[in-house]
Amino acid sequence: MSLKFRDEHSDAFFNAVLAIGDIDECSDFFEDLCTIKELKSMIMRFQVARMLSEGKLYTDIVNQTGASTATISRVNRCLNYGSDGYKTILERLKKRNG
Repeated sequence: MSLKFRDEHSDAFFNAVLAIGDIDECSDFFEDLCTIKELKSMIMRFQVARMLSEGKLYTDIVNQTGASTATISRVNRCLNYGSDGYKTILERLKKRNG
């Protein structure tokens, strides 16, 4: 995580996320926290990250998700040059789901 972003407030937020017990609590928490538009945007970016990690083409991702090429490029940049957040979680999910 970027040092300029991390502080006691962000740590408190991330600890709150880590305290979520199940998918229903998670859905409720994020529905209270975010607007529907914000939540849909996060879900879309995660879907784009999954598809990029599977080697899907931009055109396929645009057609299946409705994401803009700018969003796809941003996610791709994070996958290749980011903090490895997407990679860590996608690998963990892949191991969990077989």
